[in-house]
Amino acid sequence: MGDEGKLYVPQELVSVYREKVVPVASMLTPNQFEAELLTVLKFPTHRIQSEGQGREACRLLHAAGPSKVIITSINIDGNLLLIGSHQKEKGTGDLMTALLLGWSNKYRDNLEIAAELAVSSLQALLHRTLSDYKNAGHDSQSTSLEIRLIQSQDDIRNPQVNFKAEIYS
Repeated sequence: MGDEGKLYVPQELVSVYREKVVPVASMLTPNQFEAELLTVLKFPTHRIQSEGQGREACRLLHAAGPSKVIITSINIDGNLLLIGSHQKEKGTGDLMTALLLGWSNKYRDNLEIAAELAVSSLQALLHRTLSDYKNAGHDSQSTSLEIRLIQSQDDIRNPQVNFKAEIYS
């Protein structure tokens, strides 16, 4: 799109990049100028002037769609920085969908029971995952933890219901 304050494309294409291209990108590698244009920064000067602001620009770009963002050149006080960020998906949304689908198949006419069982299964599975990793001395806040699916089979098949569904009308 551009560099060092100059656009290589017509100004009207900036909004196309921001609204159409960025949301469908899996990886984005803007330079500082492009990151500033794509994020419409809320900083006083609308410029990235610190490492923290660079990280905030990465966060804003992630929020727009891409899971991998690398701002390739940020000039901070004469030093060139490269700031990269990778958001890892946790997989719990897909697991919740699978659990809800499975319990809905068994309780076809009772979404409340299916939801209670799905949520309770997921909670038990996540509790086991965190507990197992803590007991093994791993950082339970790490994004690289594998969900303990096999070890939680009994919790999935026969969960203890700790959460009750509420019906809203």
